[in-house]
Amino acid sequence: MIPVINKEDFEEKLRQELQVEFNVTPIDASDNQIYKALSAVVVELLRAKRRKFRNQTHSAGKKEVYYLSMEFLMGRSLKTSLYNLEINDMVEDILKKWDVNIERIYDYEPDAGLGNGGLGRLAACYLDGLATDGYPAMGYSICYEYGIFKQKIEDGWQTELPDNWLPGGDCWLVPKTDKSIEVHFDGELKEYWDQQYHHVSYVNYNTVVAVPYDMYVPGYDSEGVSVLRLWQAKAPSFDMKMFNQGDYARALGQNTVAQAISKVLYPNDNHLEGKSLRYRQQYFMCAASVGDIVNRHMSVYGTLDNLHEKVAIHINDTHPTLAIPELMRILLDDCGYSWDKSWYIVTNTFAYTNHTVMAEALEKWDVNLVRQITPRIYDIICEINRRYCAELMERLGDGNKVSRMSIVQNNQIHMALLCVCASHSVNGVSKLHSEIIKTDVFNNEYNYTPHKFQNVTNGIAYRRWLLQSNPGLTDLLSETIGDGFKKNAMELSSFVKYENDKKVLDQLAKIKLENKKRFADYVHRNFGVDLNTNAIFDVQVKRLHEYKRQNLNALNIIAEYNALLENPDMEFTPKTYIFAAKAAPGYYLAKQIIKMIWALGEEIRKNPVISKKLQVFFLEDYRVTMSELLMPAAEVSEQISLAGTEASGTGNMKLMLNGALTLGTLDGANVEIKEQVGKDNIFIFGMTTEEVLAKKAQGYRPEEYVNNNEVIRKALAKMYSGINGCTFEEVADTLKFKDPYMVLADFDAYQSAQQYVSECYKDKAKWNKMSLHNIAGAGIFSADRAVDEYAKNIWKLTK
Repeated sequence: MIPVINKEDFEEKLRQELQVEFNVTPIDASDNQIYKALSAVVVELLRAKRRKFRNQTHSAGKKEVYYLSMEFLMGRSLKTSLYNLEINDMVEDILKKWDVNIERIYDYEPDAGLGNGGLGRLAACYLDGLATDGYPAMGYSICYEYGIFKQKIEDGWQTELPDNWLPGGDCWLVPKTDKSIEVHFDGELKEYWDQQYHHVSYVNYNTVVAVPYDMYVPGYDSEGVSVLRLWQAKAPSFDMKMFNQGDYARALGQNTVAQAISKVLYPNDNHLEGKSLRYRQQYFMCAASVGDIVNRHMSVYGTLDNLHEKVAIHINDTHPTLAIPELMRILLDDCGYSWDKSWYIVTNTFAYTNHTVMAEALEKWDVNLVRQITPRIYDIICEINRRYCAELMERLGDGNKVSRMSIVQNNQIHMALLCVCASHSVNGVSKLHSEIIKTDVFNNEYNYTPHKFQNVTNGIAYRRWLLQSNPGLTDLLSETIGDGFKKNAMELSSFVKYENDKKVLDQLAKIKLENKKRFADYVHRNFGVDLNTNAIFDVQVKRLHEYKRQNLNALNIIAEYNALLENPDMEFTPKTYIFAAKAAPGYYLAKQIIKMIWALGEEIRKNPVISKKLQVFFLEDYRVTMSELLMPAAEVSEQISLAGTEASGTGNMKLMLNGALTLGTLDGANVEIKEQVGKDNIFIFGMTTEEVLAKKAQGYRPEEYVNNNEVIRKALAKMYSGINGCTFEEVADTLKFKDPYMVLADFDAYQSAQQYVSECYKDKAKWNKMSLHNIAGAGIFSADRAVDEYAKNIWKLTK
């Protein structure tokens, strides 16, 4: 591909930016000024590239996709943009000439943490994949002023600090104030008839203005550039009349409500019952985005008759569900389409990805809340449901089944059921998960409309975790298999030819050790902790939730620690367990588990003999940038959720790509990782989904495991008696008496698997070969492949 700019022109643009914005020469500029000027130059390049790409799309009349998600966990943009534009080496050379280290410049950019975890990171990866594949795409979300909280561990306890990312992050946002959209809340409906026509008029509403800011995401070696449009909520112009009449509270209150909408990302804990601010956020994002999509479409085609032919709208989990009734509202009320015509357009426009099988995470909203905040939307949902239930009754003739499939039940609106009813496609995010939603979560719906259901296994923007984060491995791959893998991840599979090449395997081990040392240096500098780089780096990094079973990992560590206390000279392969996780602020037990892991690390560190063999380190404030440092250093990837609970996982893909071996249950995408690497290159343990269901059906009693297993008894006793001076009764009691995610049932199998990991690690040649197989098998988990499947099978896009 022709370079987007040559070196001389880029250097000149950078000099000009420094001169105009900061009145400095490159030699006098501070690192922060260089970061801002460099970002501004890159943003301008991306704007021009996007404009050209968009013009090509429109002149060819191509269909576009709009990806709606309440979360986009973008991380940093500068490094990715330079790599994807393939000008990173050029820019590094320019800065070197000015005696500036580019790594220092990268550190001035805060992570755009507009998401809680996997869901938001997936959305970010997909914008990269869509641009790389050359598909015209826009993402929509909220421009949260405060992203996912900064986590501080104080004496083992998680405390939350605000993450004000915009200072430093705002240079990636291009304001588009002329594209603002008015969003209406509250108010009341007035209905009247006029010459056979039924009119609905919406009055006395409150208005919030949605102001868009665009963030550009370039593809790799591609003409494509995706746009993420983020909405900021502003009050309409100040109501002076209301203020002058003495109604100060109302005049100012409108301002406050508006600003609250885009103030802060909800730190999601899967329990958002009745939170009206969250509901307002969701409607605000949906109404602004759908309004914008309609305006964009009208500016090109002048009619909405062909909206479904030129536009695909994708709902990422249930949070953007309100886009469905909002588009119905526009078609019915603003454009005068009939119900049937509107519904036809809507159902051929929307597609839905489900991300969870857990009932508590499938959103339900109280009908009174919905009626009060969005009266017209409530009306439309009720009418959708009335017609849907009538159709179901006519076809199925089974009243009980119809009430189970009804979108409105027990005074609650079931958002997932509305998505399934109104979308032409419903997909899960791994083979196993897509089967579970057919056989369990949406079984009635699947039986009714089987053609809607399909699978698209998640993928990652792998260049971020390979080219950017692991240059040693990238160079080795280039030397052995050529550069093709940088654009086409499937070419990684040819790396398997080197499985018996001692030189390559030794080089792989050397790269891993260098990455471990780089991570250990970071930990030493920032936390004053010295990690043993000769030990296995066993890594569990993800959100802290009981179903992900960080407590299973911790229980095993306590058991290992107990064994070493009894016999410090026993044979033991040295292990460094690394955890990183944020717990939702209100999730007390999750915070207790963090404290217990931290306490374990502290107590073991004080034992001079045992700490040579066993280490536990809890890494605070895990985020995208931190994962770019940690993934290349990891050797064991803990993916130990209870089978049937994790939809897919994407951390598992990033870790295998960097040569870590998966220790996991047959859950989520672990099933497909096993298919790719073969059973000899992965450590699978524990019950299958079917066995979990069978055990639940029999009546699971965790006390039986406590009574019959001395290792478990002693580990729980340690929690009760104290670790580093703190007791953990709640964690122990939950395991002993409830154990909702069957930690104790899988404990023996997990311990055996951990022992086998230690055995394998002793045989360095075998371990390196297993690691190589994981790298070679990672290609299928590219976001480029995933979005290509969406584009062809669901959105029907052309390049």
